[in-house]
This record gives sequence, structure tokens and C-alpha cells, in this order.
Amino acid sequence: MSSITTSAIDTPSRRSVERTCDDVAILVLVVVGLVASLTFRDYGLGWDDYTHAEYADLLLRMYGSGFKDAAALSFANLYMYGGGFDMAAALLHKVIPLELFETRRLLGAIVGIVGLAVTWRLGRRVGGPFAGLASLLLLALCPIFYGHMFMNPKDAPFAVAMIILMMGLVRLAQEYPHPSPRTILIIGLGAGFSIGSRILGGLALVYALIGFVPLFMEEIRTQGNREAIRRFAHVLYMLLPGLVLGYLVMGLIWPWSIIEPGNPFLALTYFSHFFERPWKEMFDGALVSVPDMPWSYLPTLFALQLPEVLLALLFAGIVGTFVVFPRRDVTARRKTILLMLMLAATLPIAIAMVKRPALYNGIRHFIFVIPPMAVLAGTAFAWMMTRLGQSRRSWQPAVLAAFCFGLLLSLGEMIRLHPYQYTHFNYVAGTVRGADDRFMLDYWGLAFKQASDELREQLAERQDAPPKGRKWKVAVCGPQRPAQVALGPDFSIDWHSNGADFAMTLGEFYCKGLAAPVLVEIKRDDVVFARVYDIRGRSISGLLSIPPP
Repeated sequence: MSSITTSAIDTPSRRSVERTCDDVAILVLVVVGLVASLTFRDYGLGWDDYTHAEYADLLLRMYGSGFKDAAALSFANLYMYGGGFDMAAALLHKVIPLELFETRRLLGAIVGIVGLAVTWRLGRRVGGPFAGLASLLLLALCPIFYGHMFMNPKDAPFAVAMIILMMGLVRLAQEYPHPSPRTILIIGLGAGFSIGSRILGGLALVYALIGFVPLFMEEIRTQGNREAIRRFAHVLYMLLPGLVLGYLVMGLIWPWSIIEPGNPFLALTYFSHFFERPWKEMFDGALVSVPDMPWSYLPTLFALQLPEVLLALLFAGIVGTFVVFPRRDVTARRKTILLMLMLAATLPIAIAMVKRPALYNGIRHFIFVIPPMAVLAGTAFAWMMTRLGQSRRSWQPAVLAAFCFGLLLSLGEMIRLHPYQYTHFNYVAGTVRGADDRFMLDYWGLAFKQASDELREQLAERQDAPPKGRKWKVAVCGPQRPAQVALGPDFSIDWHSNGADFAMTLGEFYCKGLAAPVLVEIKRDDVVFARVYDIRGRSISGLLSIPPP
């Protein structure tokens, strides 16, 4: 981990390792972009999608009215989040021939690919071209990240903003005490977009304060106290234009944050306490109220949902980071960079384990730690291959084959789960089949899109028509508005089953199985994600298996 070269790795036709790795990385990005362009329409609406689209309309209306229409500044609790992604999707929708929610899926893919590209460049900067390629592959073939980038309008863009900010911090450590204008720009944009998306972006300040300790201590040792402080003050002065830019960007995409200077701190206080009526979710086979989730919630889910190859290399990267700290032959800059990456990958999880906030919806709120995990893991793999090239060259092919096998396992699961990659559980967990009875899978109800499409197809094939004078009535156990959008204007929906023609239910614990013919069944790996029942002429008491919260 102290220094990485790739000269010990053989490549065909005498091509340089650097050029080969970069060419493959560009090819990976092109392939991901092509696959995304062909499949983005497959992804359904998340539970929050419709509300986020409404928030975008209110924000644009506010800007269009010259701040006279300020309804966006009190809309639900979304005014405490930024709306940059939502506004961008709404504006893009006006200029491309796609439906609004298709546009949101497409833009999510574009933002996710930007995150992949930045992760590649960050890994390359930290550990060289081979580390950059490994980091890119580990993230691109991480089903959780890939699935969320299409349909998560809040957490996925935030993850991309955070890795951009991390790129700026790493560049700052490398250029200290004379940051380049490009580094200052990257830090400003990263800070503005991250904090402007979620107040949790302020964690990057913690990464920097702790991470720069080795470098600052080295400055004191070599330059003396007075000169070290002067150089530090010079860096802060140089960063001022970037910080001003960041504040402006934050205000643009999160206008509530600058209405009053203390509003970001109000948001931090608000999200420090659970703000909704508690409900229960399935965790490790038991129903647990979300404010009472155990400290093991996040480490358990990360261990069971991330690909095994990423987990193994991440562990190696964390161990390697600790190993280099006492070594005198490792530069302080190197220690600072590795420490910041390790903090970005682990500190948010550690804080949640100690503070035990309300936790729900799996690890979606914490996917921003996955890109730095991939960089740390990719760097560890590159270091491992370099060391083998120096002492155990004959082992390189076997280790590389094991790495590729781990990636192929993940790729196979992504293909099998499509378009529900965000529900992924690894082979340690027994895949989604083994996790179905112990954890929640499609908690955002993406399967309603496919279920709705197949229901419409069946009704068209049978030439069924709704009773005269009304639409088809569908009782829904799951997110209502996504179901309505997926079904279309010929259907009306409700929670209640009385008088309904069909019942659409998620395959989650809170939706009960019904004694009625099954018209549509959406399954992956023999696990039911959604069903549509024909309940015409039947008396169905309700769809919930447990009382509502």
C-alpha cells in the first residue's frame, strides 16, 4: 500500500500496462453506458419518486416566480434536502422525448456513470492505472450501487457528489501546500453538490481534519511550527474561492439552506432524530421497529449485500492502511490519502453503530461509502499484484483469475436480478433466495412496474374490459403512487380491497398471500417480488398481514 507500480504485470503485444488499463477502463464505461441506455426503461418508480418530482416542480416554480412562490421551502420534509437531481430531471424532461419518470431513470444512469468515471480516476490517482481499473470494475459490478443509480434520486447522486469531493481532497493532499486551480474547483463543486444534496456531506470535513493529521505533523517536523501554520493558512486562503463556489452551488440546488444561515444546522438536528411514525421492518428474521434497529444492522447488511470480492479486498485495504502508519518509508502524503479513503469507507458506518439512529430500507442511505470502498479495495488489489510480481510472479495469474471469478459471480447475479439489482444478497447470505425470509428485498416496490405491464398485457389478450362506467379497480399493498403511474390512466387504486377487481401486492412480509387466482407473478431466483390476484367476485378482508403503523 505504500507504493504501487504496475511494471511487474505482463500485458500482451508489449503494450504498456498503463495504456492497456486505461483503454479497458474506457471500454468498461462505454459498455456500462450502452447497457444503461438500453435498459433504463426497465426500472420502476421508487417509493419517493413521485414526491421528488413534485418537489422539483415547486423548486422550478419558485425560481420562475422570482421567489414569490415559496411553497418549495416548506414541502413535506424535502426542503431539508437538496433538489438538484430533481430539478435537472424536470428540465431535461422538457427537451427530450421521454416521459418524466423515464427521464429520471436516464439521468440517474448518467449521474451514476459519472460516479464510475470519477472512481476510476481517483483509484488511478491513488494507486496507478491498474488500481484505477480494479476500482472501476469493483464499483460497476457492485449490484447495490448499480441498481440504486437508476432509481434512487437522493442517495445515488449524493454518493457521486461525495466521491467527487474525495477526489478534490486527495488532489489537495498531493499538491499541498500549493493546490492547483483545478483542485480548488473540484473541492468547491464537490462540497456544494454533496452538502447541497444531503447535510451528511459535512462528514467530508471530518475526513479531511483527521486525514490531514499525518501530513500536518510532518510539516511541523520538517518546517517548524511557525512555517507549518503559515503554509496551512496559505492553503485555507487558496481554498476560499472554491468554498465560495461551493456555497453558491449549495444554495442553487438547496435554496432553503441559505434562506437563514443556521438552516443547515437545523437540518442536521432534524435528521438526528427520527421524524416519522415508527414502523417495523424485517431484519435477520425478526420484525424490528426502525428506531430500535441493533448496532449490527449496517455491518450485517454490508457483509451480506456487497460482492464477496469487494469485501475481501476492502478488508485487505483497511489492514494495509493500518500497516503503513508506523512505517517511516511511507510518505506523510500517502498516509493522509489512505487515511481519508479509509475514513470515507468506514467512519459513517461506525458512527451509526455507536449512535444507533433509526435505520431502514437496507443500506440505501449509506451507499455513498461504496465508491471509496471500491477505491481502497482496488488499491489493495493493485498492491497485491505488484508484490506478487516482485516475489511470486507465478502466482499472479491465479490471483487475477480469482479476482475475475469474483467479478463474474457478481455480474451473473446482476443479470439474473435485472432490473432489481438493488435487492442483491451475496452467496454468503445464500443470494436473495436465502435472504428472503430474513431480510427485506424489494422494499421500494420496483416490481410493480413489471407486474403492471404484464397485467395490462393479459387483459388485452383476454379482451377483458372494466365494468361499464368505471375504471379497473386495483387494491395495492405497497407504494400507491408508483403503482398508479405504472398501471396508467385506465386503473384506479386504493389500499382497500372491497369492490376491487384485482389486488397487487409486494412479496414482502407485510403483504399477505390471498386465496385467489394469481394472474401475474414476478420472481427472481424463485423469490416472489410481486403478485397480481384476480379478486373479482371474492370477499377479501384486507391485504396487510400486520396492522398498519
